[in-house]
Amino acid sequence: MSRAPGNAPVPGTPRSRRIARPATGALIALGTLFASGLQTGAAGASAQPSPGASRSGLASYWTPQRMRAATPLDLPPLTPGALTKAVRHGAERLVKPTRPAPPGLEALKGVLPGTGGPWTGGGAHVKTTGRVFFTYQGRQASCSGDAVTSANKSTVITAGHCVKLDGAWHTNWVFVPGYHDGQAPYGKWAAANTLSTPQWTKSEDINYDVGAAVVAPLDGKKLTDVVGGQGLAFNSGYHKTMYAFGFPAAAPYDGSKLIYCSGITLQDPLLSKDHGLPCNMTGGSSGGPWFTSFNESTGTGLQSSVNSFTYQFLPDTMFGPYFGDDAKDLYTKAQSA
Repeated sequence: MSRAPGNAPVPGTPRSRRIARPATGALIALGTLFASGLQTGAAGASAQPSPGASRSGLASYWTPQRMRAATPLDLPPLTPGALTKAVRHGAERLVKPTRPAPPGLEALKGVLPGTGGPWTGGGAHVKTTGRVFFTYQGRQASCSGDAVTSANKSTVITAGHCVKLDGAWHTNWVFVPGYHDGQAPYGKWAAANTLSTPQWTKSEDINYDVGAAVVAPLDGKKLTDVVGGQGLAFNSGYHKTMYAFGFPAAAPYDGSKLIYCSGITLQDPLLSKDHGLPCNMTGGSSGGPWFTSFNESTGTGLQSSVNSFTYQFLPDTMFGPYFGDDAKDLYTKAQSA
């Protein structure tokens, strides 16, 4: 498996390595990094303080120039032997979305564009979806993420590989909701903790490529009090109408705009148990939310997956992990942190 080509490397930082495709075919991960958990097991997820610059200093560290220069990273190849045989399923669970404080949703500002293009309208997701920035092995990198309804009002859901890769937790981790062309209209929210599923930490199983971050308050306010929080759905099944959002940064995109795709999902018939969706988003979109029950007018929905990978031979099909019991356990742990 190899990552989608990134933008030009940041001067003075190492180039991403290229990995030969396995005999079974290669995957292209669409984000910048990978995730973690601790011990394997049905319940539990791993948590780790986000090291690096102090949280108060991250806003100045992530300048518009650094955010624009952040590039996607390569992923190691996927081998069938690394996959856990089954994703645990349980009873369906839904978490309702919340509105920001003060309440109110932005009015729809434009005509809904075609799938695979920029989102030109308004809606709650324009605030809750954002870019994720962090440092990995000396390079500046980016993913996507989404603020969700949570007990601590501080939880961001992203891809597992967007919080940890190859045993190293990413540093200088910030979430920038509503990002647009180097701008942070709702602030830069530094991670106090980053978490992932146990399966991702142990074997980098693509079926469990789900991560989370608990961000620290900013200017005395909590994240979802400022931007709102999307709902979530666990164990909701396959073959659903879904909308996927993210900030792809590899050609033909440049990470400056919120991009979306929509359609009816399929179940991956090849190496994973993931959802598949027709979509041409590229590197940097990893961790962006997939919504069921998405309302185009209000921009609210139930997050049911994240952008994770594509196959090299299916570049216009995005895959995202099934939100089963392990994803639910991760969310439970994150919102109570």
